[in-house]
Amino acid sequence: MLVLACLGQFLVILDVSVMNVAIPPMRQDLGMSPSALQWVTIAYVIPFSGLMLLFGRLGDLWGQRTVFITGMALFTLASLGGGLAQEPWQILVARAAQGVGSAAVAPVTLTLVSTAFAEVEARSRAIGTWAAVASAGGAAGSLVGGVLVEYLSWRSVLLINVPVGLLVLAGSLAWLPKVRPAGSAKLDVPGAVLVCTGLAALTFGISRSETAGWQAAGTLLPLIAGVILLALFVLVQARTAAPLMPLRLFANRSLRATTVGILPVGAMFVVMWFFLNLYAQNVLHYSPLQAGLSFLPHSLAIVLASKTSARLARRAGRTMLITGGLALAAAGSLWQYAALSADGTYLTAFLLPGLVMSLGLGYAATALTSLTTDCVATEDTGAASGINNTARQMGGALGLSILSAVAASHTSHGATPGSPAQLADGYALVFLITACAFALTAAVMPAMLPSRTGETAR
Repeated sequence: MLVLACLGQFLVILDVSVMNVAIPPMRQDLGMSPSALQWVTIAYVIPFSGLMLLFGRLGDLWGQRTVFITGMALFTLASLGGGLAQEPWQILVARAAQGVGSAAVAPVTLTLVSTAFAEVEARSRAIGTWAAVASAGGAAGSLVGGVLVEYLSWRSVLLINVPVGLLVLAGSLAWLPKVRPAGSAKLDVPGAVLVCTGLAALTFGISRSETAGWQAAGTLLPLIAGVILLALFVLVQARTAAPLMPLRLFANRSLRATTVGILPVGAMFVVMWFFLNLYAQNVLHYSPLQAGLSFLPHSLAIVLASKTSARLARRAGRTMLITGGLALAAAGSLWQYAALSADGTYLTAFLLPGLVMSLGLGYAATALTSLTTDCVATEDTGAASGINNTARQMGGALGLSILSAVAASHTSHGATPGSPAQLADGYALVFLITACAFALTAAVMPAMLPSRTGETAR
């Protein structure tokens, strides 16, 4: 069960970043516009983040095994469709369908890991392994994508999911236990529709600002609609009998803090791979394989931080580890901002600042996830995990759309728009903004977290 859960989680997180290396050849093959490229990632992340809470409830109603198998089957089928796409709209539809399948798989994997181990220490080690695999999935996407694009084609980045998905499906049918669900959970379909469409409207409005400007009706109307839809979502959660996101949980100081902390972490896990891949291929002129291999140390740093975070938390405390991880990510982002240039080298402009960012992200993400599941009562663990995962993926979707707009606006103006120097400056600006976000979050964490972070909600 641990292997199946980790492999399923690895696949769905991998596909957030694996397409980044494939974007340049895919754009040329399908004739995609520059503004459409970010939607290859966003089309996946929006349903992934917006529907996880709904599928978490469906796991209670239908059973974790059924939801996991259904989600993995959809993910595998959508991967096949994306690999065979001939038009830009086809790849975007396939990515959205992958996101729906991932939204079914992701919330179930942590539940499977938690229920597979009855002993507390064994369960803690298993969750640490799950967190390390999840973090490594985003980092490994660049490496896996680089190898496949270099020796096969961009289509193989999607098609490789098919045999792996079939393997997971076969193992799930053979080994996942058939547990009869309680059948008491209700579906908050209006809440799921509101949060998903609200996030999509916000993201679309932000992306429109690149070409239409912030004051255009085509930008303002979807932004306003997104805010209204998300406000209605909160209202529905306060009034419905079985909310996707129980608002009462936010009375818990630790859960409020971890939700705030995971937003910039989720944004950075998407943004770092996206923009550093663009920098490697568009400015340093790396091949897809070279770009993918360049991220191998980043992947190892994230895994190392994830696997050692529990030991550090016992010695220094989780509040210190969370704050320190966020501060380390801020320092790495600031270093990355200063180092990116048209004549940068791999060592100084890519590797060293990237390692600092990766270590900070690994420590912060693992400590925040562990605290999320520990700070609430046992019966609320699933809901708290869903809130954590949703906030992380929402941070990725909104962070990428906002920072893509910022970078595009910067690189399209100036004396030599689109030149390597202009591109490097635009990518660097992204990391200056993330450095400020991490520094601010690290500053408020000690005040937000209670002195005893292991307490359940009162």
